[in-house]
Amino acid sequence: MTIETNSQRCGVIAVVGAPNAGKSTLVNALVGQKVAITSPKAQTTRTRVMGVAIEGDAQLVLVDTPGIFAPKRRLDRAMVQAAWGGAQGADLIAMVVDGRAGLGPKLEPIIESLKHRTERKWLILNKVDISIKEKLLLHTQRLTEKLDIAETYFVSAQTGDGLPELKAAFAAAMPDGPWHFPEDQVSDATDRMLAAEITREQLYHQLHAELPYAAAVDTEQYKERDDGSVEIHQQILVGRPTQRAIVLGKGGQRLKEIGSKARAELSTLLGVKVHLYLHVKVKEGWEDDRGIYRDIGLDWVE
Repeated sequence: MTIETNSQRCGVIAVVGAPNAGKSTLVNALVGQKVAITSPKAQTTRTRVMGVAIEGDAQLVLVDTPGIFAPKRRLDRAMVQAAWGGAQGADLIAMVVDGRAGLGPKLEPIIESLKHRTERKWLILNKVDISIKEKLLLHTQRLTEKLDIAETYFVSAQTGDGLPELKAAFAAAMPDGPWHFPEDQVSDATDRMLAAEITREQLYHQLHAELPYAAAVDTEQYKERDDGSVEIHQQILVGRPTQRAIVLGKGGQRLKEIGSKARAELSTLLGVKVHLYLHVKVKEGWEDDRGIYRDIGLDWVE
Protein backbone atom coordinates (compact mmCIF):
# COMPACT_ATOMS: atom_id res chain seq x y z
CA MET A 1 0.00 0.00 0.00
CA THR A 2 1.30 3.47 -0.83
CA ILE A 3 0.03 6.81 0.36
CA GLU A 4 0.47 9.70 -2.00
CA THR A 5 0.27 13.44 -1.56
CA ASN A 6 1.74 16.30 -3.53
CA SER A 7 5.06 16.58 -1.70
CA GLN A 8 6.44 13.44 -0.15
CA ARG A 9 9.81 11.81 0.06
CA CYS A 10 10.65 8.22 0.83
CA GLY A 11 13.84 6.19 0.79
CA VAL A 12 15.59 3.11 2.11
CA ILE A 13 18.52 3.41 4.52
CA ALA A 14 20.59 0.27 5.09
CA VAL A 15 22.09 0.29 8.59
CA VAL A 16 25.25 -1.84 8.54
CA GLY A 17 28.21 -2.38 10.83
CA ALA A 18 30.10 -4.81 13.02
CA PRO A 19 28.32 -6.77 15.77
CA ASN A 20 27.39 -4.74 18.84
CA ALA A 21 27.88 -1.34 17.20
CA GLY A 22 24.40 -0.31 18.38
CA LYS A 23 22.53 -0.60 15.09
CA SER A 24 19.28 -1.93 16.57
CA THR A 25 19.29 0.63 19.38
CA LEU A 26 19.77 3.35 16.76
CA VAL A 27 16.92 2.09 14.57
CA ASN A 28 14.58 1.80 17.57
CA ALA A 29 15.46 5.35 18.66
CA LEU A 30 14.83 6.81 15.20
CA VAL A 31 11.51 4.95 14.83
CA GLY A 32 10.46 5.99 18.33
CA GLN A 33 9.61 2.53 19.59
CA LYS A 34 11.03 -0.96 19.64
CA VAL A 35 11.12 -2.74 16.30
CA ALA A 36 14.35 -4.69 16.86
CA ILE A 37 15.56 -6.52 19.95
CA THR A 38 18.77 -5.46 21.67
CA SER A 39 21.21 -6.92 24.18
CA PRO A 40 24.81 -6.34 25.22
CA LYS A 41 25.69 -9.54 23.35
CA ALA A 42 27.11 -9.30 19.85
CA GLN A 43 25.10 -10.85 16.98
CA THR A 44 21.75 -10.35 18.72
CA THR A 45 20.07 -9.39 15.42
CA ARG A 46 19.80 -12.50 13.25
CA THR A 47 17.52 -11.42 10.44
CA ARG A 48 16.88 -8.27 8.47
CA VAL A 49 14.49 -6.01 10.41
CA MET A 50 12.76 -3.02 8.88
CA GLY A 51 11.71 0.02 10.87
CA VAL A 52 9.68 2.91 9.49
CA ALA A 53 10.25 6.45 10.77
CA ILE A 54 8.56 9.72 9.82
CA GLU A 55 10.32 13.08 9.72
CA GLY A 56 8.30 15.94 8.25
CA ASP A 57 7.18 14.94 4.77
CA ALA A 58 9.76 12.14 4.56
CA GLN A 59 9.32 8.47 5.36
CA LEU A 60 12.54 6.68 6.29
CA VAL A 61 12.62 2.93 5.71
CA LEU A 62 15.43 1.82 8.02
CA VAL A 63 16.77 -1.67 7.37
CA ASP A 64 18.48 -2.95 10.52
CA THR A 65 20.85 -5.70 9.43
CA PRO A 66 22.66 -8.42 11.37
CA GLY A 67 26.20 -7.44 12.33
CA ILE A 68 28.69 -8.29 9.61
CA PHE A 69 31.46 -10.59 10.79
CA ALA A 70 33.61 -13.51 9.60
CA PRO A 71 31.10 -16.40 9.40
CA LYS A 72 32.08 -19.82 10.73
CA ARG A 73 28.79 -21.76 10.85
CA ARG A 74 25.82 -22.05 8.50
CA LEU A 75 23.81 -19.77 10.80
CA ASP A 76 26.62 -17.19 10.64
CA ARG A 77 26.69 -17.34 6.84
CA ALA A 78 22.92 -16.90 6.64
CA MET A 79 23.08 -13.88 8.96
CA VAL A 80 25.86 -12.19 6.97
CA GLN A 81 23.99 -12.88 3.73
CA ALA A 82 20.88 -11.27 5.25
CA ALA A 83 22.96 -8.25 6.23
CA TRP A 84 24.27 -7.59 2.74
CA GLY A 85 20.86 -8.41 1.28
CA GLY A 86 19.44 -5.61 3.38
CA ALA A 87 21.76 -3.16 1.66
CA GLN A 88 20.58 -4.07 -1.85
CA GLY A 89 18.70 -1.25 -3.51
CA ALA A 90 19.22 1.16 -0.63
CA ASP A 91 19.23 4.90 -1.29
CA LEU A 92 21.86 5.34 1.40
CA ILE A 93 24.13 3.08 3.47
CA ALA A 94 24.63 4.16 7.07
CA MET A 95 27.74 2.53 8.49
CA VAL A 96 27.45 2.46 12.28
CA VAL A 97 30.74 2.29 14.18
CA ASP A 98 31.21 1.89 17.92
CA GLY A 99 32.93 5.13 18.89
CA ARG A 100 34.80 3.43 21.72
CA ALA A 101 36.21 0.60 19.61
CA GLY A 102 36.85 2.51 16.40
CA LEU A 103 38.72 0.67 13.67
CA GLY A 104 39.79 -2.90 14.16
CA PRO A 105 39.82 -6.32 12.51
CA LYS A 106 36.02 -6.59 12.72
CA LEU A 107 35.61 -3.53 10.50
CA GLU A 108 38.07 -4.50 7.78
CA PRO A 109 35.81 -6.92 5.82
CA ILE A 110 32.98 -4.37 5.96
CA ILE A 111 35.21 -1.59 4.67
CA GLU A 112 36.49 -3.81 1.85
CA SER A 113 32.95 -4.75 0.79
CA LEU A 114 31.70 -1.15 0.95
CA LYS A 115 34.55 0.12 -1.23
CA HIS A 116 32.91 -1.45 -4.27
CA ARG A 117 29.38 -0.24 -3.61
CA THR A 118 28.03 2.79 -5.43
CA GLU A 119 25.39 3.87 -2.87
CA ARG A 120 25.99 7.01 -0.81
CA LYS A 121 27.76 6.10 2.40
CA TRP A 122 27.35 7.93 5.68
CA LEU A 123 29.46 7.28 8.76
CA ILE A 124 27.58 7.18 12.07
CA LEU A 125 29.90 7.14 15.06
CA ASN A 126 27.77 5.79 17.90
CA LYS A 127 28.20 5.67 21.71
CA VAL A 128 29.82 9.12 21.76
CA ASP A 129 28.60 9.58 25.34
CA ILE A 130 31.11 6.96 26.51
CA SER A 131 33.86 7.60 23.96
CA ILE A 132 37.02 9.70 24.10
CA LYS A 133 36.42 12.76 21.89
CA GLU A 134 39.95 12.88 20.45
CA LYS A 135 39.66 9.25 19.37
CA LEU A 136 36.36 9.97 17.60
CA LEU A 137 38.10 12.47 15.36
CA LEU A 138 40.91 10.00 14.70
CA HIS A 139 38.42 7.23 13.82
CA THR A 140 36.66 9.63 11.44
CA GLN A 141 39.89 10.57 9.70
CA ARG A 142 41.00 6.97 9.24
CA LEU A 143 37.63 5.80 7.96
CA THR A 144 37.26 8.65 5.47
CA GLU A 145 40.70 7.77 4.14
CA LYS A 146 39.52 4.23 3.45
CA LEU A 147 35.98 4.93 2.20
CA ASP A 148 34.15 7.54 0.17
CA ILE A 149 32.14 8.91 3.10
CA ALA A 150 29.62 11.58 2.11
CA GLU A 151 28.64 12.66 5.65
CA THR A 152 29.67 11.91 9.23
CA TYR A 153 27.49 12.13 12.35
CA PHE A 154 28.32 11.68 16.03
CA VAL A 155 25.45 10.22 18.04
CA SER A 156 24.47 8.25 21.09
CA ALA A 157 21.55 5.98 20.30
CA GLN A 158 21.28 5.25 24.02
CA THR A 159 20.95 8.86 25.26
CA GLY A 160 19.55 10.45 22.08
CA ASP A 161 22.47 12.83 21.58
CA GLY A 162 22.71 13.91 17.95
CA LEU A 163 19.66 11.90 16.84
CA PRO A 164 17.38 14.83 15.91
CA GLU A 165 20.09 16.20 13.62
CA LEU A 166 20.74 12.78 12.09
CA LYS A 167 17.05 12.11 11.50
CA ALA A 168 16.56 15.50 9.85
CA ALA A 169 19.58 14.88 7.63
CA PHE A 170 18.29 11.44 6.63
CA ALA A 171 14.94 12.99 5.72
CA ALA A 172 16.54 15.72 3.60
CA ALA A 173 18.56 13.08 1.73
CA MET A 174 15.58 10.97 0.70
CA PRO A 175 14.35 11.09 -2.91
CA ASP A 176 10.97 12.50 -3.89
CA GLY A 177 8.27 9.87 -4.01
CA PRO A 178 5.19 8.46 -2.27
CA TRP A 179 5.45 6.80 1.12
CA HIS A 180 5.74 3.02 1.00
CA PHE A 181 3.83 2.37 4.20
CA PRO A 182 0.82 3.76 6.10
CA GLU A 183 1.68 6.52 8.55
CA ASP A 184 0.99 4.35 11.61
CA GLN A 185 3.09 1.35 10.52
CA VAL A 186 6.48 1.11 12.22
CA SER A 187 7.79 -2.25 11.01
CA ASP A 188 7.29 -5.05 8.52
CA ALA A 189 7.53 -7.68 11.28
CA THR A 190 4.35 -9.62 12.03
CA ASP A 191 3.12 -9.85 15.62
CA ARG A 192 4.02 -13.55 15.49
CA MET A 193 7.63 -12.76 14.55
CA LEU A 194 7.83 -9.99 17.13
CA ALA A 195 6.66 -12.36 19.85
CA ALA A 196 9.48 -14.82 19.08
CA GLU A 197 12.06 -12.03 19.07
CA ILE A 198 10.92 -10.59 22.42
CA THR A 199 11.27 -14.00 24.06
CA ARG A 200 14.71 -14.49 22.48
CA GLU A 201 15.74 -11.09 23.82
CA GLN A 202 14.82 -12.21 27.34
CA LEU A 203 16.91 -15.34 26.89
CA TYR A 204 19.93 -13.15 26.16
CA HIS A 205 19.24 -10.72 28.99
CA GLN A 206 18.73 -13.37 31.64
CA LEU A 207 21.15 -16.11 30.63
CA HIS A 208 24.07 -13.93 29.51
CA ALA A 209 27.10 -16.12 28.76
CA GLU A 210 25.42 -19.31 30.02
CA LEU A 211 23.70 -19.92 26.67
CA PRO A 212 25.71 -18.03 24.03
CA TYR A 213 23.88 -18.57 20.72
CA ALA A 214 22.64 -22.08 21.13
CA ALA A 215 18.94 -21.24 21.18
CA ALA A 216 16.14 -20.28 18.83
CA VAL A 217 12.51 -19.39 19.55
CA ASP A 218 9.67 -20.65 17.39
CA THR A 219 6.13 -19.29 17.76
CA GLU A 220 4.04 -22.41 17.21
CA GLN A 221 0.65 -20.83 17.80
CA TYR A 222 -0.62 -17.25 17.89
CA LYS A 223 -4.34 -16.65 18.23
CA GLU A 224 -6.71 -13.98 19.43
CA ARG A 225 -9.21 -14.97 22.10
CA ASP A 226 -12.82 -13.84 22.14
CA ASP A 227 -12.08 -11.37 24.94
CA GLY A 228 -9.50 -9.56 22.78
CA SER A 229 -6.44 -11.01 24.52
CA VAL A 230 -3.78 -12.97 22.64
CA GLU A 231 -2.67 -16.54 23.31
CA ILE A 232 0.89 -17.41 22.25
CA HIS A 233 2.59 -20.81 22.39
CA GLN A 234 6.35 -20.90 21.81
CA GLN A 235 9.08 -23.49 21.91
CA ILE A 236 12.63 -22.61 22.82
CA LEU A 237 15.00 -24.83 20.85
CA VAL A 238 18.36 -25.79 22.32
CA GLY A 239 20.99 -28.24 21.11
CA ARG A 240 21.75 -30.26 24.26
CA PRO A 241 20.01 -31.45 27.45
CA THR A 242 22.46 -29.40 29.56
CA GLN A 243 21.28 -26.26 27.75
CA ARG A 244 17.66 -27.18 28.45
CA ALA A 245 18.49 -27.36 32.16
CA ILE A 246 20.06 -23.88 31.99
CA VAL A 247 16.94 -22.37 30.39
CA LEU A 248 14.60 -24.10 32.86
CA GLY A 249 16.61 -23.17 35.95
CA LYS A 250 16.06 -24.68 39.37
CA GLY A 251 12.48 -25.85 39.64
CA GLY A 252 11.68 -24.15 36.32
CA GLN A 253 12.13 -20.70 37.89
CA ARG A 254 14.37 -19.31 35.14
CA LEU A 255 11.86 -20.19 32.42
CA LYS A 256 9.04 -18.64 34.47
CA GLU A 257 11.03 -15.41 34.80
CA ILE A 258 11.80 -15.35 31.07
CA GLY A 259 8.11 -15.88 30.31
CA SER A 260 6.98 -13.24 32.80
CA LYS A 261 9.28 -10.53 31.39
CA ALA A 262 8.48 -11.42 27.77
CA ARG A 263 4.72 -11.47 28.51
CA ALA A 264 4.85 -8.03 30.12
CA GLU A 265 6.73 -6.48 27.23
CA LEU A 266 4.50 -8.09 24.62
CA SER A 267 1.39 -6.81 26.42
CA THR A 268 2.81 -3.29 26.25
CA LEU A 269 3.84 -3.55 22.59
CA LEU A 270 0.61 -5.19 21.42
CA GLY A 271 -1.68 -3.17 23.66
CA VAL A 272 -3.63 -6.24 24.84
CA LYS A 273 -3.39 -8.88 27.55
CA VAL A 274 -1.04 -11.69 26.52
CA HIS A 275 -1.14 -15.34 27.60
CA LEU A 276 2.33 -16.74 26.88
CA TYR A 277 3.13 -20.45 27.15
CA LEU A 278 6.76 -21.54 26.83
CA HIS A 279 8.36 -24.95 26.65
CA VAL A 280 11.96 -25.97 26.02
CA LYS A 281 12.81 -28.61 23.45
CA VAL A 282 16.15 -30.28 22.83
CA LYS A 283 16.73 -30.44 19.09
CA GLU A 284 20.27 -31.45 18.26
CA GLY A 285 21.56 -29.74 15.15
CA TRP A 286 18.70 -27.22 14.92
CA GLU A 287 21.13 -24.91 13.12
CA ASP A 288 21.02 -27.37 10.20
CA ASP A 289 17.21 -27.49 9.97
CA ARG A 290 15.85 -25.70 6.89
CA GLY A 291 12.47 -25.26 8.53
CA ILE A 292 13.95 -23.33 11.46
CA TYR A 293 15.69 -20.95 9.08
CA ARG A 294 12.41 -20.33 7.28
CA ASP A 295 10.58 -19.72 10.55
CA ILE A 296 13.10 -17.15 11.82
CA GLY A 297 13.28 -15.37 8.45
CA LEU A 298 16.67 -16.48 7.12
CA ASP A 299 17.58 -17.99 3.75
CA TRP A 300 19.22 -21.41 3.72
CA VAL A 301 22.90 -21.06 2.88
CA GLU A 302 25.01 -23.99 1.78
